[in-house]
Amino acid sequence: MYVGAVLGTGVIALPALAARAAGPASLLAWALLVVMSVPLAATFAALGARHPDAGGVSTYARLAFGPRAATVVGWCFYFAVPPGSAAAALFGGSYVAEAAGGGRATVLVTAALLMTVVTAANAVGLQASGRLQFALAGLLVTLLLVSVALSLPHARAGNLTPFAPHGWTAIGPAASLLVWSFAGWEAITHLAAEFRRPARDLPRATGAAVAVVGVLYLLVAFAIITVLGPRAADSAAPLGDLMARGLGGGARWLAAGAALLLTLGAMNAYYAGAAKLGSALGRDGGLPAFLGRGSVAGEVPRRSLAANSALSFLALAVVSVTGLGPRPLVLLTTGSFVAVYAIGVAAALRLLPRRSAGWYAAAAALAAVAALLLMSGRYLLWPLVVTGAALLYLRRHRRSGAGPEPGTHGPGSGFTRVKHRFPMIAGRVRRDEGGGAARAAGQAEEMRGYG
Repeated sequence: MYVGAVLGTGVIALPALAARAAGPASLLAWALLVVMSVPLAATFAALGARHPDAGGVSTYARLAFGPRAATVVGWCFYFAVPPGSAAAALFGGSYVAEAAGGGRATVLVTAALLMTVVTAANAVGLQASGRLQFALAGLLVTLLLVSVALSLPHARAGNLTPFAPHGWTAIGPAASLLVWSFAGWEAITHLAAEFRRPARDLPRATGAAVAVVGVLYLLVAFAIITVLGPRAADSAAPLGDLMARGLGGGARWLAAGAALLLTLGAMNAYYAGAAKLGSALGRDGGLPAFLGRGSVAGEVPRRSLAANSALSFLALAVVSVTGLGPRPLVLLTTGSFVAVYAIGVAAALRLLPRRSAGWYAAAAALAAVAALLLMSGRYLLWPLVVTGAALLYLRRHRRSGAGPEPGTHGPGSGFTRVKHRFPMIAGRVRRDEGGGAARAAGQAEEMRGYG
């Protein structure tokens, strides 16, 4: 799931967009993002291992800063997935159109079919989507390695000059595009409770994913720049062109297959994470309680999945009507993910034990996130709009008396059950807002078995 979430559609489209922005110097942007990924991934793995919950980053924000911060970060993630899914599906559809023809109609039909398949897979359940993801990741890694190996004999050192045709400052805009390729380290935190042993399995999965994703991204980006040369910047399907050089013109169909695998893998992981997050927000009052079913480990959050899928189809419809390409969708989505990273890393510095490995990773990740915030620029306006909408929802939620304050006494929340059955521990939860609150609630939940 991790490899599929991170090694997503970025590898099939963004090498060309980054090369257009910075030329061969875009390789430095790729390397920069790989380095930044290490502390970010380690931070979210430490948080997921210590606080496994369907809320993911939203849960960490609630434990560290309170229910309002939890709702804001939850909304930023939940409402970033629909435009991101539309962009991902369009990337996959463009490869099918390159191989089969049909132009924009083929792109849109393929995108809609991809959304339908991923929705259906997640509606069956996480075990089914996890098996699908495992198969996709294995096929994908093999296909990318074979493509790079067969194309590298056509590499030319002269394609690396001039190295920075648009100046060294162009590396920043290239990196802001590439954030899309490395978003995903936070996605699996929403599924941490589904791991058999989160404290052991999550760090192992993270370490393996960092190594696999980092090596593959650098290999593919280097091969595209050195093999395709200046044509890489103008390619609509750079991975397809790379495979055609190594395997011949018929490889475009194989490239279309690889693009579909990549798209399915990324969308599958994000649909699963967003569905669990939406159910957790519904449970805690951050979204309508109707969406709360499915937040418990092992349950399928079909209502939240249906809502997120509908929003994804709406985003695709807007793109088809307006004629917008995927680039603005990519930048809007990455702006939201950077905001999620910022809140998640800040929460880690409060929740993780000081001077632990996870805490030091969070301190290093803070510098990386600050750089990403600067690179995102005006595309941070979208998470600001989402933040305003989340706070407005909370205010109306309280005024209407629709339910208790989100994150503390919400429908089905652990606190409601604890308050009535174990008032002494409930009082302790009220007094302690940090990690002690989580421990006290956990003790109360364990005592339920003796009721």
